[in-house]
Amino acid sequence: MSENDARAAQLHEWLTAGLGRPIDRLTLASADASFRRYFRAHANGATWVVMDAPPGHEDVRPYLRVARLLEETGVHVPHVHASDIEQGFVLLEDLGSTPYLARLTNGEDVDRLYADALTALAAIQVRGRDAARELPPYDDRALQRELDLMPEWFCARHLRLKLGDEELGLIVRTFDFLIEEALAQPRVFVHRDYHSRNLMIVDDGNPGIIDFQDALEGPIGYDLVSLLKDCYVAWPRARVVAWLREYRRRVAREGLAAGASEREFLRWFDLAGVQRHLKVLGIFARLWYRDGKRGYLADLVLTLDYLRDACARYSELQAFAHWLEARVVPQLPAANARELALR
Repeated sequence: MSENDARAAQLHEWLTAGLGRPIDRLTLASADASFRRYFRAHANGATWVVMDAPPGHEDVRPYLRVARLLEETGVHVPHVHASDIEQGFVLLEDLGSTPYLARLTNGEDVDRLYADALTALAAIQVRGRDAARELPPYDDRALQRELDLMPEWFCARHLRLKLGDEELGLIVRTFDFLIEEALAQPRVFVHRDYHSRNLMIVDDGNPGIIDFQDALEGPIGYDLVSLLKDCYVAWPRARVVAWLREYRRRVAREGLAAGASEREFLRWFDLAGVQRHLKVLGIFARLWYRDGKRGYLADLVLTLDYLRDACARYSELQAFAHWLEARVVPQLPAANARELALR
């Protein structure tokens, strides 16, 4: 029996003998970009989702803590019915199997879905102000660790670039600038992956929000970028700015620090996006080279496009923007083609 099969058997035993739930069958619901897996448990026509987080690789306690904090803000996260910290199992409400992305890629209900998502995010940021203080800080060390993924995994490993001292110096200066800008933003509850694959379409309290266990207290622009500059679906700049403008008005009315002007709020948003998309380039590459998950390679193109667009808009990033165009952009098509050919 494989390790995964052994875990599934252990999970079934926990549900049936430990919790007294007569489960008809278990089906694999999803596996995310970590060691976690999610099963759907079926019993008498009802379903639940069960998280399998192998101890030694994953710790369910951050998930349980953040789930409680988010539920207290009134947003719809999977209700926790039971948990076993030592075994790494959590029994959850089933939010269904339709992520936002499935509708958005077909252009369905776009304005309604984003209105719901922005309403939920406002609740998290406004009502979650006290809760955010219970989270670890999105500090300079965390920001730097994320940024360092880009030159290591995307540039050196995926693009096979050999960076000279001058280039490395430019990268260091750019990263220092982005960290300083991120730390200067108002601090809020940050989900960290508030995007179309982690927002589920539900009938009551839409959206259902998942994959929040890595939440931190950090910059106000970060989750807005995750949502509105989503690495899996894109919208025209004018539409994004309109959503952002309305969001700023909403949270400002509710007492959240939202900048001295729309221009300042947009700057926070864009620069948080530069940091995020640099990180994501590194993560997507690492998911292939370290974890064997090649499906994210195709998403590098849109992620890099977001980065190019934002860097070109700010004078402080002009040198970095020129470097991207000269050294990075020309290399990506060949790098993707090379790796995708290995299928």
